[in-house]
Amino acid sequence: MFAYIKGNIEEKSSGYVVIEANGVGYKIFMPEPEIENIGEIGENVKIHTYYWVREDNISLYGFLSKEELRMFEILITTSGIGAKSAITILSNIDASSFALAVINEDTHKLTKLPGIGAKTAARMVLELKDKIKKQDMETKGSEQKQELNKVIKDNENIDEAISALQVLGYSKREIEKAFEKTSLEGLSVEDMIRRGLSLLGK
Repeated sequence: MFAYIKGNIEEKSSGYVVIEANGVGYKIFMPEPEIENIGEIGENVKIHTYYWVREDNISLYGFLSKEELRMFEILITTSGIGAKSAITILSNIDASSFALAVINEDTHKLTKLPGIGAKTAARMVLELKDKIKKQDMETKGSEQKQELNKVIKDNENIDEAISALQVLGYSKREIEKAFEKTSLEGLSVEDMIRRGLSLLGK
């Protein structure tokens, strides 16, 4: 219903902000780090939103970037993870680090997140990796390996970064085209992910 809301910050509190747009104050729940980075009272901001509707609850959840929103949308499709749990997770780990943990099946890192036990971590890895596999199947064929030079193809870090960015909703072709525009030599996987997000967000 709401793709985003653009307006002035009227209130910042623990767990949510109030944004005034066209005379209406919207209470938007956000991860704590994003509330800290959103700006000062009175500043004009744009927040990407998710409209959560349940029988006993209608709420708006917001994010400063589309990547965080995509990760939230992925998280709430996981069995046992609701909107509040997803916000708590994203308050304690950024989207790229979470994606990397899932790709690497790092359940130890996932269990360090609030409310995530061993079983939930294993289920998250299984369900999210399945989503990546389905998306990868859609991009197979002539597009799959074009756009990257030999150095990139032989770099395992690139493959990990591509997989992590796919978790965030980008196609393999989009990611490969973005990586062609920059040098990735010497970058860690996390730095490659950040570089990719910067290029894909332009």
